[in-house]
Amino acid sequence: MTDGSVVDIDIDIDLDHAPEARPASSSRPMPWLVATGVTVLAAALGVTLTLRSGSAPACAAGRTLAAAPPTGNATHSGKASFYDSNGAGGNCSNPAAPANRLYVALGPTEYSAGAACGGFLDVTGPKGTVRVLIMDRCPECAPGHLDLSREAFARIADPVQGLVAVTYRAVVNPPLPGPLTFRIKEGASQWWFAVRVGNHGNPLRSVEVRQGDSGPWRSAARQEYNYWLLASGAGPGPFSVRVSDVYGNRATVDGIRMAPGQVQNSAVRMYARGAVAATPRQSATTRPPGNRPTGTPTPARRPVEVARASAAATDPPATSPAAANARWCAA
Repeated sequence: MTDGSVVDIDIDIDLDHAPEARPASSSRPMPWLVATGVTVLAAALGVTLTLRSGSAPACAAGRTLAAAPPTGNATHSGKASFYDSNGAGGNCSNPAAPANRLYVALGPTEYSAGAACGGFLDVTGPKGTVRVLIMDRCPECAPGHLDLSREAFARIADPVQGLVAVTYRAVVNPPLPGPLTFRIKEGASQWWFAVRVGNHGNPLRSVEVRQGDSGPWRSAARQEYNYWLLASGAGPGPFSVRVSDVYGNRATVDGIRMAPGQVQNSAVRMYARGAVAATPRQSATTRPPGNRPTGTPTPARRPVEVARASAAATDPPATSPAAANARWCAA
């Protein structure tokens, strides 16, 4: 210690696991004394103590992509493959695939636990542009990887390619296929409530429910399979449901009945035809709900056949997806 040599001390402290419970012993130094001694020794020797834990360092944490659906007018770069839902409505619990069979599955980051459901994307590839409904989740897809329906892929590229570079952007206030629809989930009762909203056009921000047409609004929790849940129930009904989307459009519908498994049609549209900005709250007028039975929603994405590329497209994409908001550390 007196010859001027440098002593390296490597001390690992595991912060991920609680210390084992041991009986106190007078022969063992107290933990705070050990920590104090180590700190004093480190200061005396001029060394740095590194606490190692299982959590990612700040630099690694920056690599995590924020989960969020594509929104706004930003154009994103990525790649596209294709699959077939076999007519099912995907992880968004649609009663079925859209009649035109133009749909897309997003990876977990952009699917964002169901937040993307019901929105639309314009996707551009080598042959042109196609508009697709977001209705499914692609577990194996990284951010920027779109898994299109076979029919949608054929609109933008030759299917023999299997995987192509694309650009895509969200469609803000797309033309609506009709007024809002509501489907109370099977098993619902006055003590457990879950509803799926259809024909909203843009991704939804919130769904609120109240018993009757007065009283306090209660915020429902979005589920990964695109139902909105009140775990303690909302009462016997009928209900008023208030729906808001990510662009500020809001609509309220009264008279939704406790009719599990049935699609109930309203006369209220989420926003006016041709709207280009957020619209004011619409009146709460409805027509009597319909009684069209429908199949049980698909709780998870069905197994799919993902086309493999015969000649790989640009991978990774030329630019990172704009919605990802990633912070990369210098090498």
